[in-house]
Amino acid sequence: MPPIAVGDKIPDGTLAHFDEQDQKQEVSIHSLASGKKVVIFGVPGAFTPTCSMQHVPSFIEKSEELKSKGVEELLLISVNDPYVMKAWRKSYPDAKNVKFLADGSASYIHALGLQLDLSEKGLGIRSRRFAMLVDNLKVVAANIEEGGEFTVSGANEILKAL
Repeated sequence: MPPIAVGDKIPDGTLAHFDEQDQKQEVSIHSLASGKKVVIFGVPGAFTPTCSMQHVPSFIEKSEELKSKGVEELLLISVNDPYVMKAWRKSYPDAKNVKFLADGSASYIHALGLQLDLSEKGLGIRSRRFAMLVDNLKVVAANIEEGGEFTVSGANEILKAL
């Protein structure tokens, strides 16, 4: 399946996260994005160096600026279980504007065409690093990285698209 691209409608899918009351919730992407301007960004793995020290912090640090430009949701997806994502979320005290969504079986990442096989590194199927600006389910910007790069998928690149 080719990767999702500008002009495409994002597929629906169900992901898991922990809410403010620390309760595990199953949520559909369409329920979070329908009728809204959202940023969906994906990383290869929780607690991995580039993801944890650069990619996720870029969105946490720029979350207020993104919201001031009309972004209503910041949705982080990783191929991890919801308990790992909960622990990862708690490692960022200022992450209140970012939802940490678990795609444990990589089914949503496959639906986006953004899977990355890192089996040779012992990590299995993961997500490519990406950031998308989505307006009412339609992809407005799709910044998808090659390999392990971090050059086009940070918050500053999404701000340029706004």
